Amino acid sequence: MSMNQFKAILGESIVACLAATVCALLIEGPVWAMFIGWIAFFTRGITARDAAINLACVLIGLAIGIVAGMAGAALAPHLGAWSITPLVLVVTLVVLSLQILPLINNVLASFLGLVGYFASQLPATLTTFVELSTASTLGVIAGLLASLVKKYYDKRKASPNNLDNKITLPH
Repeated sequence: MSMNQFKAILGESIVACLAATVCALLIEGPVWAMFIGWIAFFTRGITARDAAINLACVLIGLAIGIVAGMAGAALAPHLGAWSITPLVLVVTLVVLSLQILPLINNVLASFLGLVGYFASQLPATLTTFVELSTASTLGVIAGLLASLVKKYYDKRKASPNNLDNKITLPH
């Protein structure tokens, strides 16, 4: 492993650590939701434009999940446990249909938002949307910053004058 590779990995880890700390301590959001944004950032492209598109897809997934949560609550008294069947069919049709749209067609990021809502087990409210979308947005921003750290160290060439070009990690 080169010193630049190590520095890139360390830098990316520091970005993740700082984002998790900000999420947990400053905005009091769920850290796992921040990582949903982080993962979404890396699903397609690593530019600021791609970050915005991927985030939009996560937010669409969150919104679909919240609407599905409301629909599930409305269907449950009539269909009981069977309400899951039409609900999953419709939600899956909607999310998979997003792939035909020109920009916001990152189905994986949309499913991350959808799954994020259901995994949260939070009520289907605007407050839930704001909480999860804020944490996911922080994750997308952190993913962008981490990719910039990696890009910086990938561009740096090992200098022959640098005695610490290579490091060896114990096995």
